[in-house]
Amino acid sequence: MRINLTKKDLVNLVYMQLGFSKQISENLIEDFLESIVTNIKTEKKLKLSKFGTFSIRQKKSRIGRNPKTKESKVISGREVVLFKPSKEFKEFINVKENG
Repeated sequence: MRINLTKKDLVNLVYMQLGFSKQISENLIEDFLESIVTNIKTEKKLKLSKFGTFSIRQKKSRIGRNPKTKESKVISGREVVLFKPSKEFKEFINVKENG
């Protein structure tokens, strides 16, 4: 079972289902993903209705330890992206199949 969905897979889905050329499909997917990333970076939050909310959270720096060598090292603070699924998305995932 394959678990990865690539941009190429998305381009092929748009190409097959909507009938756009592969170049137009690729541009459409690229523009869509770029607009999502840009919005998250500038606004620090993005809500996609009936899908979920992406937000950026600041993580503090902390001390980490290499389990193999037991060496301590400072892990720098950074921003991380969080995703919270919407109620509709959760319900869709938890629907029991009939039969």
